[in-house]
Amino acid sequence: MKSILDRTSVTSAKVAVNGVQLHYQQTGEGGHAVLLLPGMLGSGETDFGPQLKNLNKKLFTVVAWDPRGYGHSRPPDRDFPADFFERDAKDAVDLMKALKFKKVSLLGWSDGGITALIAAAKYPSYIHKMVIWGANAYVTDEDSMIYEGIRDVSKWSERTRKPLEALYGYDYFARTCEKWVDGIRQFKHLPDGNICRHLLPQVQCPTLIVHGEKDPLVPRFHANFIHEHVKGSRLHLMPEGKHNLHLRFANEFNRLAEGFLQ
Repeated sequence: MKSILDRTSVTSAKVAVNGVQLHYQQTGEGGHAVLLLPGMLGSGETDFGPQLKNLNKKLFTVVAWDPRGYGHSRPPDRDFPADFFERDAKDAVDLMKALKFKKVSLLGWSDGGITALIAAAKYPSYIHKMVIWGANAYVTDEDSMIYEGIRDVSKWSERTRKPLEALYGYDYFARTCEKWVDGIRQFKHLPDGNICRHLLPQVQCPTLIVHGEKDPLVPRFHANFIHEHVKGSRLHLMPEGKHNLHLRFANEFNRLAEGFLQ
């Protein structure tokens, strides 16, 4: 029997996947593997502190990854080719396979939610369940304006900016945010602003969509659209939740996710 100390500790490591060294953090010893997928510019440590610390370690083995070019999965520097979400989805699944997990559930936030949707659609036999929040399947004019509004990181609130600045240094952080805005806006030029809307009907796993009703970055219609097109999905609204509802209301979110995953 592992000591309680081992069970609560978080290990960090890197593994070679698809030609890059992907960094991940792992904790818990449960039979149910759960991958945490961070948002734009994010990493396991900046985006999922309360989940790594407090998700049930007896029930779950929790892995938080840094997508290529983000967090400690550098080099390479992050880039945004037209298929960057598909690339992240393949990297995420191949990482978990490299770590010898037979099947996994996904907790995807924001860009990580988009990645989770694509992974669930493309690798249905490998994904057990999925919780996503702050995700969108297409880009509208309204979204495009919101993204322009966050292009300049010097205008971000200090609380949001500081952890990412500490992780990357100001220059890489600022440059990569600008590249991200250009990267996400390229979907605007595709029919219906499509990111992954064509894949939603292919999602087979039980899916919980959580939406913060005060989310300034992702309007409610996105959550509704995903809910309508992912068959059997559930939509849970958090009236006071903003974009980072899993951090701001961590206990409530963790309870919700654990209840759904069990």
